[in-house]
Amino acid sequence: MVCGKCEKKLGRLITPEVWQDRPSGSNKAKKTSSSTTKTSSGRQVNVNMLLIKKSTTKASSSQPYGRKCRICKTSIEGRHHFCQSCAYTKGICSMCGKKVLDTSMYKQSHA
Repeated sequence: MVCGKCEKKLGRLITPEVWQDRPSGSNKAKKTSSSTTKTSSGRQVNVNMLLIKKSTTKASSSQPYGRKCRICKTSIEGRHHFCQSCAYTKGICSMCGKKVLDTSMYKQSHA
């Protein structure tokens, strides 16, 4: 359960789009290695900057062994703060914790 604002964050790709970064016309690319190329201006093409860039965010440095749900302490993946089951029972976004759904009239077990 994710809110609209956090859903936009999930749409980003880590892998580079191969057909989008093709050099055209005067910017002929020179092969430097098997996967990366350099244009005449010196810019690298087909390099995944999300994998190269060192992670300096607070979340990755403070939790080196992965993330855990803030409510039930089970391990979760990605940028989420709450597991799917806790987010649904509370009616909150699993990434930011904002109230998304009114669960006051739902019949849910507390097991």
